[in-house]
Amino acid sequence: MHRTQGLLATAALAALATLVPLPALAGAQAEEALSPSVATVLSRAISDQPVPSDWELRPDAKAWIADMSKRLASRMPDEAERRDLLRSVHYESVRAGLDPQLVLAVIHHESGFKKYAVSVAGARGYMQVMPFWVRLIGDPGHNLFHLRTNLRYGCVILRHYLERENGDLYRALGRYNGSLGKPEYPGAVMAAMQRYASSAAPVSLGVGASVPALR
Repeated sequence: MHRTQGLLATAALAALATLVPLPALAGAQAEEALSPSVATVLSRAISDQPVPSDWELRPDAKAWIADMSKRLASRMPDEAERRDLLRSVHYESVRAGLDPQLVLAVIHHESGFKKYAVSVAGARGYMQVMPFWVRLIGDPGHNLFHLRTNLRYGCVILRHYLERENGDLYRALGRYNGSLGKPEYPGAVMAAMQRYASSAAPVSLGVGASVPALR
């Protein structure tokens, strides 16, 4: 009887854990004043546009999602959830003019692919977006634990930092993680890009100011 009660209690706690935000070992973007023009551009960039229903049928997206889905199976056992994440990552990356491998590598180190991850600094979700961004460029109703909202903010912010650093990926990643000037985080993300390198989507470390502008 006691053993059964103990097992039920353990199961209940496990279920509860899936609903409670999990701690993340990530840094935090530093809040900085934005000029009105920059704030307007960023605000427009995060305007909600769902992933097109046929996006996964694009040859580049289809091959990349299939490849990455196999690699992430051990981290995200639910195939539907995994493919939804990858479809959104690919779309939001391309929309922001970023390499999908870069965004996947950022998620790998920021949240470990935990949707409800929360850092000690308060950064939230897959891409560990700081809540102050909602106040600066978003809408009070935006939920940073929502998959598409989190990825949209994360990709727009990372692209903003890339443009601010004139295409210097190393410094842009440092800003994103709140560790500008320190080599550990940029180096780890770049290594993760190589780890997730795919023949379907060759890694390009030259992501910079010359990539297509946000649409």
